[in-house]
Amino acid sequence: MEEQKNSSYQISLPLILCIGLAAGVLIGASLTNKSGSGDIGNDVQKFREVLSLVKNEYVDEAKTDALVEDAIEHMLGKLDPHSSYLSAKDQVSANEDLRGNFEGIGIEFNIFHDTLVVVAALSGGPSESVGLRSGDKIVKVNDVNIASIGLSYPDVQRHLKGPKGTEVKIEVVRRNVTEPISFTIIRDKIPQFSVDASYLVTPDIGYIKINRFAQTTYSEVKEAVSKLKKQGMTKLILDLQGNPGGYLDQAVDIADEFLAKGEKIVFTKGQETKYNEDHFATQQGDFEQGDLIILVNESSASASEIVAGALQDNDRALIVGRRSYGKGLVQRPFSLNDGSEVRLTISRYYTPSGRSIQKPYNDLAEYEKDITKRYKNGEFFSADSIRFNDSLKYATQNGRSVYGGGGIMPDYFVPLDTTSSSKYFNELFSANVLREYAFNYAETNEAKLTEKGYSDYLENFEVSEVMLNHVVVMGIKNKIPARPADLAKNKRFFQVYLKAEIARNVWDNESFYPIINETNEVLQQAIKLFDRIPELNRNKM
Repeated sequence: MEEQKNSSYQISLPLILCIGLAAGVLIGASLTNKSGSGDIGNDVQKFREVLSLVKNEYVDEAKTDALVEDAIEHMLGKLDPHSSYLSAKDQVSANEDLRGNFEGIGIEFNIFHDTLVVVAALSGGPSESVGLRSGDKIVKVNDVNIASIGLSYPDVQRHLKGPKGTEVKIEVVRRNVTEPISFTIIRDKIPQFSVDASYLVTPDIGYIKINRFAQTTYSEVKEAVSKLKKQGMTKLILDLQGNPGGYLDQAVDIADEFLAKGEKIVFTKGQETKYNEDHFATQQGDFEQGDLIILVNESSASASEIVAGALQDNDRALIVGRRSYGKGLVQRPFSLNDGSEVRLTISRYYTPSGRSIQKPYNDLAEYEKDITKRYKNGEFFSADSIRFNDSLKYATQNGRSVYGGGGIMPDYFVPLDTTSSSKYFNELFSANVLREYAFNYAETNEAKLTEKGYSDYLENFEVSEVMLNHVVVMGIKNKIPARPADLAKNKRFFQVYLKAEIARNVWDNESFYPIINETNEVLQQAIKLFDRIPELNRNKM
């Protein structure tokens, strides 16, 4: 979408958590080995003949390995939107995000003015152990200069990421230190977390934000629920907004925490009967009785929709937000001999009521435009703009109507808030000005802020006019013209974001969310909706 179409909460707020963080991958099953070849001998022979002709007879020298990879990608692209091919190189980085750890030096970082700056050395990681500090500028890696060369985030990963036990030498420039400092760091396994935040939004309402469904997500959620219950939580909001999915088993296990034994969670059906599975709630869950609300939006997909669909169909939770993405296909990874991987759609999943929430994909080009079409058709702003097919109507356990064919429709719709849309904010954000200002402010004032503590900061700290003026000046230095009218109109969002980003730099990632969530319109509505929970249990059939 274009930038003016984003709400304040939907504006991308990236945090580079660690070296090697990969984009989320939509997977619905555990990693497995490849299967047999089947009766495809004639097809293989035909492809072999063509490839041999290209190799031996073509006018120019052809790179047949690249042609084979292109052919595989094209073939899988003809099947459905989610079957895919990963080269051996891409497979490693793509899987790291879902495995819950990677191997590297363990830093949060950012790139300011073409220089790699350490935001934080991760606790217990190899960089912390050698004495790397927040604010250190890494200028050389293994005697190779990386400052002022047009450094990109992939470049950083290429230089600093590597197998556990390997050595990397870096040179840093540190504030108030005349000469560069050299460090030798032994790479190690660095954990990645899929629960961004868990805290009490009121004395009895807990909040858990899950960013993906990785191998450690279930254990992270259990730990978060246990912590919040000890703090007095009796009601819970589970935030799956923007969560693209992940492992099917993690979604099943998390849904199990909220459902009574024997209640259906999800079932799958494929061409091969071995892919037909039924998943039911099993052991006693940690939160089977308390009131529960699930937050979703148009970017909640795959495993997120499994959890939301299971809890909606069992009338266990109120679903709040906007219609989810609509991915109801399950992929299974098949490893190839050269280390590459095919992620092939092997089944569809269905919610307990029997509905498939996969949106149509007959036209793959239109499939890619679906979210944009929803916006243009007004669906982000009015539930009345959504048209349901009565032939895909199903009933929840207690008889409420729900629909298949394209995502999870929330029980309570929250329109997209565009009142805080700011072109100026997006310009400053894209140029890294806002994050750089917050980083510099945190670095300068860290001692004073930490002495008072996060609770005092949360309650009393305000981003002043002077601070905003400094941001404007920094923007001008980065060739972004001042927009006083835009800043005045959206002043609160600028203040909330900067306050949240400063907190993240002084304390940790979790401290960001209680502040930025003041602009999360779906969450703010959900807090008011717990009196609607009893409606889920009415008219039991």
